[in-house]
Amino acid sequence: MNRVVVLGAISLAVVALARPAGAAPGLLLGVDDDSLKWYVRTSSLLSIYSQLGAGAVRVTLDWSAGESFPRGTDLTELQRVATAGRRIRVVLAVTGSASEPPVDEAGRTSFCGFVTNVVRAYPWMRDVAVWTEPNSSTFWKPQQGAAVAYEALLATCWDDLHAAVPGANVIATSAPHARAGDWYRALGKAYRASARTLPVFDTIGHNGYPNDSAEAPSAMHAKGSIDEGDLGRLLAAIRTGFAGTGQPLPGENGVTVWYLEDGFQSQVPRSFSALYSGSETDRHAVDEAEQAAQLTAAVDLAYCQPEVGGFFNFELRDEASLTGWQSGLVRPDWSAKPAFVAYQEAIAAARAGGIDCGGR
Repeated sequence: MNRVVVLGAISLAVVALARPAGAAPGLLLGVDDDSLKWYVRTSSLLSIYSQLGAGAVRVTLDWSAGESFPRGTDLTELQRVATAGRRIRVVLAVTGSASEPPVDEAGRTSFCGFVTNVVRAYPWMRDVAVWTEPNSSTFWKPQQGAAVAYEALLATCWDDLHAAVPGANVIATSAPHARAGDWYRALGKAYRASARTLPVFDTIGHNGYPNDSAEAPSAMHAKGSIDEGDLGRLLAAIRTGFAGTGQPLPGENGVTVWYLEDGFQSQVPRSFSALYSGSETDRHAVDEAEQAAQLTAAVDLAYCQPEVGGFFNFELRDEASLTGWQSGLVRPDWSAKPAFVAYQEAIAAARAGGIDCGGR
């Protein structure tokens, strides 16, 4: 069956549960979904976002050294996203090769020029995540000197984007399990050494994954991982790095923390096993009902954290290969998982101010 037709069927299946899009003031609830750039017609996807109540969608955009604007397939995909961006808030996560990050002036000029040209062409897309998890060697090599290089990259992009588009939102990103506290302390040290007085970010886009999908979102860790339950440690590291400088802290001048990625992998029910291939690699994947409960708890916690301004579920749709991620809200055939309804209801509760933060 044509996938776009199936998308339409999903929208019809959940229409009875539909609520107006958006979330509570101060908390942006969205999804990470690159599907938006892969389909010629995006109307069915937009309908799903609307039924879900999502306030934003994060989409990745690739950059190559020396590139000043997307070309070929990348440009076609960007145009699809930009068109959809007139109907839903789009967060562009721009990144490149882990082995060739922009570590010198030429690289920074190329990368930030690329990003700035994109937002000039499509000025309604003002949220830009600068790179992906630069504190992880999976996405930035080598890690030696990475904090200094990333601070300089943020500074260049902040200046360029704010000059190009009023209201630009420059998002600094980080991984949860790669010494994120040390990372923000090192970023602050680099910022102080630069003698800069303007900010380098408007939002902290921290990926808040738990250590495993069975771990409660509120779990706290004495050291190492900084997940959703460890927000206090994250804020303390940011304060140590930037307090008393020209960089506002979360809770000041509109700066907040977004959980730019979070998610809980679910096991595949036997009745849907034909939709997937390979063998499950996550020993702690939970059943679909528990995934829904974990997601609800994660949204509730984010809602009750005053310094948090956003939460994005990774991802909208399960990957068909079990070596990938099954933390989506729908299965590979676009049938809704229990997490879809759970997230829809959590978004509606947040928007209505119906989440009880007493005792948190």
